Amino acid sequence: MSSPLGKMELQRVRAVISGRVQGVGFRYYLQRRGLELGLAGWVRNRGDGSVEFVAEGPRPAIEKLLAAARMGPPSAYVTDMRVEWSPPEGNLPQPFSIESTSWS
Repeated sequence: MSSPLGKMELQRVRAVISGRVQGVGFRYYLQRRGLELGLAGWVRNRGDGSVEFVAEGPRPAIEKLLAAARMGPPSAYVTDMRVEWSPPEGNLPQPFSIESTSWS
């Protein structure tokens, strides 16, 4: 029988956040939260003005990162967040980092 305190199931999430999310410290805010939560992954600006992140770790920690993304730093304004869950692939940077802008 499995214990609830046993190994937590790892998850992967990709999220794209829209609104006033660039030029307001959003990437640094999410990086700090990702580091605090011990997640693997990255965050980056996108050429369309949104911010994207991919993270892997225990689902409760990812849920906390998603909650932080919905709120954003004080000068941000989130209007939309698209979230896609998938099985972990184990290929994300650890610790959680900031990546270069994606122009595609």
